[in-house]
Amino acid sequence: MTARPTGSDRAELIADAALALLAERGMRGLTHRAVDERAGLPQGSTSNHARTRQALLEAAVRRLAEREGRVLAPGGLGTGTDTSELVAGLARALHRYLTHHPELLVCRYELALEATRRPELREFFDATGMQFRAPLVALMTAAGSPAPERHTLSLVAWCEGLMFSCAAGSYHRDEPSEAELRTGFGELLRGMLGP
Repeated sequence: MTARPTGSDRAELIADAALALLAERGMRGLTHRAVDERAGLPQGSTSNHARTRQALLEAAVRRLAEREGRVLAPGGLGTGTDTSELVAGLARALHRYLTHHPELLVCRYELALEATRRPELREFFDATGMQFRAPLVALMTAAGSPAPERHTLSLVAWCEGLMFSCAAGSYHRDEPSEAELRTGFGELLRGMLGP
């Protein structure tokens, strides 16, 4: 007999089911009932955990950030003092995301677009995303950036554009190789930091 999930296990199960539904069906397919079915839980379980749609969306955003954090692993990017190490780490992390976790990218964009229509979700989405920004600013500072905040914005914008193009845009069938990403990050960082 399999033990039924409780506490944090159930919360993760619900949030993972919500993310799976977002990736497969989009925002319209995300309902409390559908999450119960996907998670294999009795009807009403999701409603007990996340009473409102806002609470369900917040649970999905929180879990997405946890899973992205493991995929992108800022600690694996080095200290930032060695630019070639930083370039290699960034390329490795982005390549891993693009090739092994495209469903997370779809979820990210579903939630980001929904946040444009829900101010309360926008605030939560932005606050959750800040966990990725501070480590990048620190890396850019360590790499010698004279404007680490601005350079972080440029780095994030470049990555976001590439991720969107590969997940939902015209490059969805042409993911760049890790070597191509290393070249791109190298060109970007040399342009910001100098040779």
